[in-house]
Amino acid sequence: MSVKKLGKFPFTKGIYKDMYRNRLWTMRQYAGFSSVSESNQRYQALLDSGVSGLSVAFDLPTQMGYDSDDDMSSGEIGKSGVPISTPEDIESLFDKIDLEQVSVSMTINSTASILLAFYISLAKKRGYSLDKLRGTLQNDILKEYIARGTYIFPINPSLRLTTDIFEYCQQNLPNWNSISVSGYHIREAGSTAIQELAFTFANAITYLESAKAAGIDIEKLTTQISFFFNSHRNFFEEVAKFRAARGIWAHIVRDRFKITNIKSQLCRFHVQTAGSTLTAQQIENNTARTTLQSLAAVLGGAQSIHTNGKDEALSLPSEENALSALRIQQVIAHESGIPEFIDPIGDSSLIEDMTCDITKKVTNKIDEIISKGGVEKLIQDGTIQNEIAESSIEFQNNLDNKKAIVIGVNKFISKETNEEKKIPDFEEDRLEIIKKFKSTRNEKGVSNALLLLEEKAKTNENLIPYIIDCSDHKCTLGEISASLKKVFGEYSL
Repeated sequence: MSVKKLGKFPFTKGIYKDMYRNRLWTMRQYAGFSSVSESNQRYQALLDSGVSGLSVAFDLPTQMGYDSDDDMSSGEIGKSGVPISTPEDIESLFDKIDLEQVSVSMTINSTASILLAFYISLAKKRGYSLDKLRGTLQNDILKEYIARGTYIFPINPSLRLTTDIFEYCQQNLPNWNSISVSGYHIREAGSTAIQELAFTFANAITYLESAKAAGIDIEKLTTQISFFFNSHRNFFEEVAKFRAARGIWAHIVRDRFKITNIKSQLCRFHVQTAGSTLTAQQIENNTARTTLQSLAAVLGGAQSIHTNGKDEALSLPSEENALSALRIQQVIAHESGIPEFIDPIGDSSLIEDMTCDITKKVTNKIDEIISKGGVEKLIQDGTIQNEIAESSIEFQNNLDNKKAIVIGVNKFISKETNEEKKIPDFEEDRLEIIKKFKSTRNEKGVSNALLLLEEKAKTNENLIPYIIDCSDHKCTLGEISASLKKVFGEYSL
């Protein structure tokens, strides 16, 4: 996109001059189900229904470096997303999907390097040009220590893998976002809007500093960084938050890192409606909630949006409810007339005042984090985690004394029962799939690839090519993770 079509610094009104007039936001639905084949079917259905980008949810064992046949995976296979243990799983996941035509986002962090390697192995096998692949790797390990807990290695080697991904993507995947710095999970853990932005941008600063120390071109890197924010329950605050985020990031890039490239200063972000605001009681109310949250994301100028299904407080969304959630975005896009206007409510004194107030508070908080030693130190001593916990407790207290209202939960309550849908048990199938996979490979090639990775992990070399080599030799995710653990160790609180 030419500079003429970009917005004006600090991009509060939008990163593009004409925003949605020329191109709508990407309607990206997040999905991952108990089996690889079921997930593939859902992706094909989503693409047929008008989705313009796929977003992959992985199960907990995959996120934490365990294969489905590991004892540690028992009871968790496919419960929170799709299980991926082998390069063949990735092949099956994207069967009949042209990856040169579809943007793919992978919500994966500790094992991001391994999933990227599997993806690249598939691309090479299909004869794709790597420079045509479009997508995003979350690759945001710091927020795992802060808010989610799916970390594996200590912070320093984790940051090394993160920066190795930066470097590899710069050299080989020019249209790939090598990190999506996430405030979404920080907000889901109970933070306030101010904390969500402050901790997210403080993490981003840490990544840039780490990349700079590793000799990576951070001007180029900042053109590949995207963000992932939460659209929560306070409508006007969320609109103002998104507007403030663009200005804060633009100033961080220009003033802190002295980067004048206008494309580097753009805060490009994906938004997902807030899963934590959904209720199992009166689930029809969730449609109203996600509609308002989607609208806030549009009025706030998001580049990509996911709307939660109304039943997600109970289970993974049904196909019908996932489609209905997508239709919310499509109605806003094609029936409301809102995309015809650039920053349509930004001139409101209410929105402008809230934007300025959020900007000031977030900026001050980032300065406070840095003055206290930075994100890594505050993670190690538990400061950030404790602060989020305190905010979460305060909100729960407000619910308990009805200072905050959730319809169907503490006001306008009705008697009803919603049965949680049972997720089919695919564990036996998974074990058989992995057993068959392992029986067809060259074990000597597997052993040699893993040994080479282990040796290279003791050096300062970029590990991504060696992880790709492991993928090409049919090593599993768990085997690659275990080899790295031998050198890096594991993180413990």
